[in-house]
Amino acid sequence: MSSAAARSGLRSPLAQVEDDVRAGLAGPDRKWLPSRLLYDDLGSALFDAICLLPEYGLTRADERILERHAADIAGLLPAPVTIAELGSGSGRKTRWMLEALAARQPVTYAPIDISRAALSRCVRDLDRLAGVMVKPVEADYLAGLAEVTASRSEGQPLLLLFLGSTIGNFERDAAVDFLRDVRRLLQPGDALLLGTDLMKPVARLLAAYDDPLGVTAAFDLNLLARINRELMADFDLSRFEHQARWNAGARRIEMHLVSRRTHAVTIRRLGIRVPFFARETIWTESSHKYTPEESRDIARRTGFEFVGQWLDEEWPFAESLLVAR
Repeated sequence: MSSAAARSGLRSPLAQVEDDVRAGLAGPDRKWLPSRLLYDDLGSALFDAICLLPEYGLTRADERILERHAADIAGLLPAPVTIAELGSGSGRKTRWMLEALAARQPVTYAPIDISRAALSRCVRDLDRLAGVMVKPVEADYLAGLAEVTASRSEGQPLLLLFLGSTIGNFERDAAVDFLRDVRRLLQPGDALLLGTDLMKPVARLLAAYDDPLGVTAAFDLNLLARINRELMADFDLSRFEHQARWNAGARRIEMHLVSRRTHAVTIRRLGIRVPFFARETIWTESSHKYTPEESRDIARRTGFEFVGQWLDEEWPFAESLLVAR
């Protein structure tokens, strides 16, 4: 597996974790941690389990759209095309697009993820597809995309997949800024397939992010266990509980870890002691919800042309095809 971060001199993964935890927990403001910290190897496996839960319909909606419309989407793209995917995970949802494109001409698929275990599963499951060559990139989004765009054949168009409504983890203005950064790495004519989770009844959303089996709670709490493992901290997980909240003004689900009591945690690798008061929270993830029309506005603001959109009605979800201007 290649590592764009290592070759470009970026900070090591452990150093990035240190920076994230120090910034989120050691300051005077509200405590928070970036959602990327949820996805170590164990966290990625727990998220795969979440995707199987009956309450969490997002992944199945994404898959239904791709299964039903992959050929239609492929028909709007030139051939041959290199395929890259931001935050690919195991690449389960991507199979439909790969098969549709490889039916016309062999394709190279570059899954980009920070989880080595997820990339290994991706190679194992998808490299066997006829006409598909998998070249995984272990890096964060922009570093990985920069590596893929620099290594593709001259003049060959790129299809970039950003599925599963991962864009919803960004604050709305930050999402626009991020897609502008993505656009700068692309050439005119390159395409972006963007998944966005759509508005639906709040009770249904809350159930999706706080399932009765407690899988999402385990996923959230594993973040603290990861800090214990990697930064020699002494978080007592029994002193925290997972909570999902709906923020109506921002149209987002928020995941929080709520301190059950007043106490303090030592993070030895950082040399800090972090106090918590009862019911204080660590904000660990946001999942913004969209309307179908917002994808057009996102395209306009970020240097893309809106080409098409496909919707799932069972769990309202959208895949939108944008082409770099």
